[in-house]
Amino acid sequence: MILVHGIASTSATWRKVVPLLAPRHRVIAIDILGHGASPAPADCEYTLDDHVAALAGTIRALRLREPFVLVGHSLGSLIATRYAAERRWFSSPGTRVSRLVLVGPPIYLSPSDIGDPWVRARVSAYLRAYEFLRANRDFTLANAAVLSRLLPKGILDLTAENWTPFVKSLKNCIESQTMVSDIAVLHQPVDLIYGALDAFVAPGSLRVVERMRHVTTHRVEANDHIVRSRIGRVLVRVLDGAAPTDVPA
Repeated sequence: MILVHGIASTSATWRKVVPLLAPRHRVIAIDILGHGASPAPADCEYTLDDHVAALAGTIRALRLREPFVLVGHSLGSLIATRYAAERRWFSSPGTRVSRLVLVGPPIYLSPSDIGDPWVRARVSAYLRAYEFLRANRDFTLANAAVLSRLLPKGILDLTAENWTPFVKSLKNCIESQTMVSDIAVLHQPVDLIYGALDAFVAPGSLRVVERMRHVTTHRVEANDHIVRSRIGRVLVRVLDGAAPTDVPA
């Protein structure tokens, strides 16, 4: 099982999950491009293609011999989905995804493609908020520093050193995305897990994906965007193949 964390974070995202999976599975938690201990090339634009290429290089280096489960959180969901979509037919067994699990995916349709005015307004608000964070570096870094002190180390990792990967990943991946179409072309089963209190999940856009035949949704009450114990236990049950469609809190 390969675990891919989200933006402004590190592989510490999975601290509640890895110990529960490790007794039964081989678990690999990576740091995405420009985050944690991974390289941050100065000339990189941190597009989705850049992140997927970095993930693909890591997976090739592992020399796996059979398909694997790919798990993504937040931005990691977008990276994992595009990786799986690009390799859904023609790839070697060791680079092929057998199952995709998306945790707290920030799925946003383009406002121009949304008919419901309430949903369109909400998605537009998300995008304006992200633009504000990018345009106000000092404000964003100061608030990130405060929040990071309230969380375990590595969960929120945004500093002046990784500001460029953060800003470019936000703009080029999350704000400009093809998540819905990437999920739609997959033939593998997809599990989508999100917290009822997740401020980064747009319910209107989420409903489009929930209607797809190969997608199973798991809503977890009293959990926000962070992979806390509650959502971690649900994730482990899903990965072990024992979770029902509707998971109680």
